Amino acid sequence: MARILVKIAILTGLSALAATTVAQRPANYPRSYDQLISDARAERQVRIYGNADRAELLPVVAAFRKRYPGITVLYADIGSTEMYRRFVTETRAKKMSADLVWSSAMDLQVKLINDGFAQGYASPEKPALPPVSVWKNMGFGVTAEPIGIVYNKRLVPPAQVPRTHAALETWLRKNARALTGRVTTFDPARSNVGYLYLSEDLAITRDTRSLVEAIAATKPVLSRTSEPMLRGVAEGRQALAYNVIGSYALERARTDRRIGVAFLQDYTIVTSRIAFIAREAAHPAAAKLFLDFLLSREGQSLLAKRSLWPVRTDVAARRLPQAQARPIRVGPQLLVNLDRVKRQRFLRDWTAVLATGAKAP
Repeated sequence: MARILVKIAILTGLSALAATTVAQRPANYPRSYDQLISDARAERQVRIYGNADRAELLPVVAAFRKRYPGITVLYADIGSTEMYRRFVTETRAKKMSADLVWSSAMDLQVKLINDGFAQGYASPEKPALPPVSVWKNMGFGVTAEPIGIVYNKRLVPPAQVPRTHAALETWLRKNARALTGRVTTFDPARSNVGYLYLSEDLAITRDTRSLVEAIAATKPVLSRTSEPMLRGVAEGRQALAYNVIGSYALERARTDRRIGVAFLQDYTIVTSRIAFIAREAAHPAAAKLFLDFLLSREGQSLLAKRSLWPVRTDVAARRLPQAQARPIRVGPQLLVNLDRVKRQRFLRDWTAVLATGAKAP
């Protein structure tokens, strides 16, 4: 991954607007917001570290620059673990770093906030957000993305697709021989989000232990990112992928008819990409403007048109039934997963179950 910030505004093909253009304060925002806009225009740019695809942000950036002309958006697309390390290293060395950090690694984001790397901000959009998506006026969940299964339609006819975790386990055990090497999932030892999802599964129900054993019996193909899993299922090398980020999978399924996406009906984990403003942000006003725009109805609607499901419930978008969704709360409980002893024990047991299938984490 290139370590150079990319000017997304240039990619949109927008020309720079005259500096004299007056940006309008959004309706229902306080009059004091005019000063924030003025300060942001003086800063002239906002630097963002994120792990959402650039294509997802192009319409958002175009609309943001139309509302706030003269502010350039610099975006670095970085993996969540590298983003964490890079941001911490740069901040501690007092080097220029991100103004806004936006990542799907919920636990790492909460750790950064807890460790004092974020600054507080009472966003005018906060009242429109679900309470579970905001922590300490620092961490803001921007999306609500379900975690599902992806299947190859030729190998797994839609009528045979498991619809609950119990049904998935039964299906895996019944077809274990045929599915050997044909199931894929995140490797929690190499993927922070994979570790998070599996930990959340275990927190929701003890039955996850038995399901993990069933997955292990198929000698699964383990992946660090979503793309190899989606590609493997599409090409028929794997029949099913477990715990895939549903927003990405649905976007892929729009153009690739070989794959299908399902969200298990007994429960579906819903994750959020958490954003915070850096404590040492060089462009704090512009960062606040961009965060507010991401959380606004306009920004959320633009995200919804692509693959990122919005966190706001007043935006027209596909969403799961309330009884099915299990959103991960933005808050300090996520720090438990980062305990070194707990993680080492979890990964030791994970390795054992893969080797023997006799014990689950």
